[in-house]
Amino acid sequence: MSELLDGLDEQQREAATRLLGPVCILAGAGTGKTRTLTHRIAHGVATGVYAPDRVMALTFTTRAAGELRGRLRALGAGGVAARTFHSAALAQLSFFWPQLVGGRTPEVLPGKARLLGQAAESLRMRVDSAVLRDVAAEIEWRKVRRIPLEEYGRIAVSRALPPGLGVGGVVELQQRYEDLKDEQRRIDFEDVLLVTAGMLDAERRVAEQVREQYRFFVVDEYQDVSPLQQELLELWLGPRTDLCVVGDASQTIYSFAGASSEYLLGFASRYPDATEVRLQRNHRSTPAILAAANRLMRGRPGALELVAADGDAASAEPTVTRWDSDADEAGGVAEAVAAQLAAGVAPERIAVLYRVNAQGGVLEKALADRGISSRQQGGTRFFELDVVRRAVLELTSLSRTGSPKGLYETVADVALSIGWTVQPPDSQGAVRERWEALNALVELADQASEGTTLAEFVAELQERQSSRHEPTMASVALSTLHGAKGLEWDHVHVVGLSEGLLPISHARGFEAIDEERRLLYVGLTRARRTLALHWSAEGLRSRPREPSRFLAELRSGTPGAGRRPAP
Repeated sequence: MSELLDGLDEQQREAATRLLGPVCILAGAGTGKTRTLTHRIAHGVATGVYAPDRVMALTFTTRAAGELRGRLRALGAGGVAARTFHSAALAQLSFFWPQLVGGRTPEVLPGKARLLGQAAESLRMRVDSAVLRDVAAEIEWRKVRRIPLEEYGRIAVSRALPPGLGVGGVVELQQRYEDLKDEQRRIDFEDVLLVTAGMLDAERRVAEQVREQYRFFVVDEYQDVSPLQQELLELWLGPRTDLCVVGDASQTIYSFAGASSEYLLGFASRYPDATEVRLQRNHRSTPAILAAANRLMRGRPGALELVAADGDAASAEPTVTRWDSDADEAGGVAEAVAAQLAAGVAPERIAVLYRVNAQGGVLEKALADRGISSRQQGGTRFFELDVVRRAVLELTSLSRTGSPKGLYETVADVALSIGWTVQPPDSQGAVRERWEALNALVELADQASEGTTLAEFVAELQERQSSRHEPTMASVALSTLHGAKGLEWDHVHVVGLSEGLLPISHARGFEAIDEERRLLYVGLTRARRTLALHWSAEGLRSRPREPSRFLAELRSGTPGAGRRPAP
């Protein structure tokens, strides 16, 4: 049991030993949040305070849930359920629906666009795919806030709605979408939570059965909880208070999707007897990087002052580079990355982050022009790559029929048959990317524990695929700032620090600008060793740009509350 607490710092240990009652862990970026959370759960299981099958650990992405499960298994707490809100709700809905309603559970729509298109066609509305995406976003915005469609019609007059429809058109299209769903016995992503919450609220027997199953709740990334998710959490809890929440208000970057840090910041007011623990010792970044991040967030609600757990106090300051144009910026960043690679930095330790997806293509081409492989976060997933799918299929077949060779030799032989070579190819682009994918599989086999069988290895690959726990490929990461959350690299370049890009042009008002501030904060705190900030003075059609107002604050340390820098 003591081993579960060894290696935790003083703040982490305090959080890991507070096992009962309401607990709020305010965890800054890089402070070992997930480590603390999983060791706390494992400590509770090891001491007998928790029965593993009565613990529910909740998070917001499949990848994060998979990481929790993997870490808990390694700590001897594999029986703990670690799920997203949606997967937990869907499991309950699938179990109780046949008992309460009869028949099979309604099909969950993979997305809203196709059905919205059918709804628009039936109403003789001529809309393009961009408008359908915007209406889908409005549906999600409305549902996670528990706003009925009738009330939404009154609120929508103050919202930026898709062009050409108006309030009446958006409401009519949403109503037709809901009608089609009902006719086809289908539900959407948000309905999973809505229907589950309604079921627990209306059916006492169901609520009691669920509460009997799960006694202890842990919520990771609690700053991302929406009103609908909070309601469901309260229904799961009932009158009990064995709830531990972990979050950082400074990393609330999904307000547009309904996330609200109010529940995290107001935890103590809802639970007056709550224990609050602050994790502020950052184990990731250098003091200079942390100083910049702290300056950006100083004075903001819930902001934590990060302190470097170790590192050189004389570490390199973040750099700021002005470029004449976007093309110059992309080329300059690519040259900087090339210099880092020439100095011996592994490509997977470098990331280039940006605000909008459109910036990624220019950067990818600039890197490719210099022979540098890159991979966009959120692009084609590792296990969906053709060469990887083929290799996994062949390995699965061999695991059933048996292989006379050891694990590494078997995986290497399969990879060789598909095009892998011991030495990497000289060419770049698609050829190099295929090699990197196959090489990642071979390295996984090489790193497997001694005695791991092929069947066990295949099972691990399947678990990685389902949890989106992908192996690291030797390529430079390209990612939006949203997509970078939860990740880290030794060397980070943040591009597009110009007004109109960061903050984005449609961010108006104090709250919207502060969301952009938090987004930049997430980008800054991804960096371990070096941080380079870039902006260009000229945009599309030679339009002049100003540097982002946030750059002035990073230099001066003066909170600007959304002010533009002085000329």
